[in-house]
Amino acid sequence: MALPLLLLAAVTWQVTADGPLAEEDERLARRMREDAPPTALAEFLADLGNVEVALPVLAAAMAYVWARGGRRRPPPAVLAAAAAMAAVPALVAPLKALTGRPGPLGGTGYFPSGHAATAVVAYGAAALLVLSRGRARPRWGRWARWVLPTAAALVCAAVGAGLVWRGYHWPLDVLGSWCLGVPLLAGVLAASGGPGRPARPGPGNRPPPAGQPD
Repeated sequence: MALPLLLLAAVTWQVTADGPLAEEDERLARRMREDAPPTALAEFLADLGNVEVALPVLAAAMAYVWARGGRRRPPPAVLAAAAAMAAVPALVAPLKALTGRPGPLGGTGYFPSGHAATAVVAYGAAALLVLSRGRARPRWGRWARWVLPTAAALVCAAVGAGLVWRGYHWPLDVLGSWCLGVPLLAGVLAASGGPGRPARPGPGNRPPPAGQPD
C-alpha cells in the first residue's frame, strides 16, 4: 500500500507545481489523442467508468457473494467493497478541489479522475469478491484466479485510455486514480481472506460430518 500512496503524493506534487512530469503528461495526452481510435469506440471505453455502468457490476458481485454465503448479514468482504466504493467520491472530490488542475478541454478540477477511480474500485472489488467464493471450488478457482483480475485490469486500462483519447482527462489524472484505488482494494482483499487462503466454512461449503458421504 505504501508504494501507490507515495506515487500518488509524487504525482499530486507534480500536478500542483506544474512540474516537468506534468508537462510530459500533457505532451503524451496530445500524442494519444492524435492516434485515438474511432470516437464511438473511445467513448464506449470511457463510459465503462460511469457510475451507471460500473456500480451494477459491483452490486451483482456483492449480491452473489452474499447469497452464496447463506447468511442474513452481509459478509465482511461485501461490507469492505461497499465501504471502498463509498470512499471514492469522499477522496476524489477533496483532491480535485485541492489541485484544481485544468482539463484538456477547459475547466478545472480534473485530478484525479473520478471515472478511473470508480472503474478501479468497482471492477477490481467485483473480481476479488467473486474470487473469494471461487476458493471454495478449487477447480473453478484455479482459472478464475488469473482470468478475473486480468479482465478487471484490462477494463480499467481501457477506461483510462478512453478518457485520454476523448480529451476528458490527462494520463496523470488516470494514474493518480489507480494509485488511490489500490489501497481501497487492499481492504477488500484483506476482508475476503487474502490471496490463496481457503474460504471460511459456511453453510454452503462445510465438510460433511464424519461417517457421511461427501
